[in-house]
Amino acid sequence: MNEHENFSTGTEARRSMPSRPWSPGESARRDVLVRYLGAVAAAAAEHTGHEHQPPTVPGDASPGSATGSRAPLVRDVMDVPAIGLRDDLPYWEIARLLAREHVGALPVVDAEDRVVGVVSESDLLAKVAVEASGHRPGPVGRLRERRLHDKAQGETAADLMTSPAITVLPGATVAEAAWLAALSRLKRIPVTDHEGRLVGAVGRDALLQTLIRDDAGIRAEVEDRISTVCAPGERTTVEVTVHDGIVELSGRVPEATGARLLAETEAIADVVEVKNLLTTV
Repeated sequence: MNEHENFSTGTEARRSMPSRPWSPGESARRDVLVRYLGAVAAAAAEHTGHEHQPPTVPGDASPGSATGSRAPLVRDVMDVPAIGLRDDLPYWEIARLLAREHVGALPVVDAEDRVVGVVSESDLLAKVAVEASGHRPGPVGRLRERRLHDKAQGETAADLMTSPAITVLPGATVAEAAWLAALSRLKRIPVTDHEGRLVGAVGRDALLQTLIRDDAGIRAEVEDRISTVCAPGERTTVEVTVHDGIVELSGRVPEATGARLLAETEAIADVVEVKNLLTTV
């Protein structure tokens, strides 16, 4: 192996290795992320499937419908009241509010409390960086560079904000909000009414916790599937344990019943893996 091949092999090996040792809770966090991504993917698929259907007003489902009785809504998990920045607020006051609220971005509202944009820490850092560098784009400079420079010259929220803002309605489902947050790479989304007025805010952590059921909730659904799939005499022979979304099934059941029970369990939302310890009779 020559020197170039040695270097290439070493580079590939370094890329495949983690940059730091895994912490004790790393696997659990990874599993939670996988479950969350699965929920977001399901929401995205549902959104795509509904694109060609007649529009509906989010949150107006009847009490017996899936949206009205089963799917959690943004209004159930959003933070109220939400803080909005006046569009004439100077940038140093914006920095103070971001630090006080421990958030990376805040919505900007007009005189009628309608959300007109969002100001983030990145916007403030870009302003400081441009001013500190003293760099001025030339007349033939790239359009994006000139826009960033012009924006960084601003002194108020209206000058520095990113507009239009990405918002969500209180009646949207948590799954839809999670899909929107993932698509937009946002940690926090302003919640507005149908007139665009700020009524709250919803964070990615709240969406995650709502979408992912705990182990007790998963176990309860598995037990419901057992009651449906297994004959009365077989139900007491099946034991279920759930840990971090991993379901373990044990006991003695007929082969056909075991196969169907495994398939039903694997289809349950939030189940990461099914360990089959069943024996057939």
